[in-house]
Amino acid sequence: MSTRRAAMKAVDWLTFGERVPPNQRPMFNALKTRSDALSSRLTTLAEKPPTIDWNHYRKVIAKAGMVDEFEKKYGALKVPEPIDTQVAKINAQEQEADKSAQSYSLASKERISKYEKELAKFRSMVPFDQMTIEDLNDAFPETKLDMQKYPFWPHKPINEL
Repeated sequence: MSTRRAAMKAVDWLTFGERVPPNQRPMFNALKTRSDALSSRLTTLAEKPPTIDWNHYRKVIAKAGMVDEFEKKYGALKVPEPIDTQVAKINAQEQEADKSAQSYSLASKERISKYEKELAKFRSMVPFDQMTIEDLNDAFPETKLDMQKYPFWPHKPINEL
């Protein structure tokens, strides 16, 4: 059992608590209390169950062979421990999440560099209050009037009056 205890992972409750939203704080506190109670109970248990003094029972119990039969059955008793079937799935999900986070991080870095270039463009251009129409059209080509598409702008054509 001590090998199992050594293999158990310690939970960093402070870091875990920082990530808990305020509306889920009572559930988090209940989980922590229950976990602490279970871990303290587990640490109080002995590594091996206490040994049974079979000779004492042989002297006390009158029926011959009964204690030997119990001792044989007790020695053959093996309590199965549950098999952890979810670790592989959890590890696969963790690797998937790591790949997703890395790809998101790379995409974010690309967006940041694009936005920094755009910000540098905005910082280096003429202030808006000092711009002429030509400066505006050079800085933002989408604002330039298309005389082919809208030949009478800002006035309405005569046939629409």
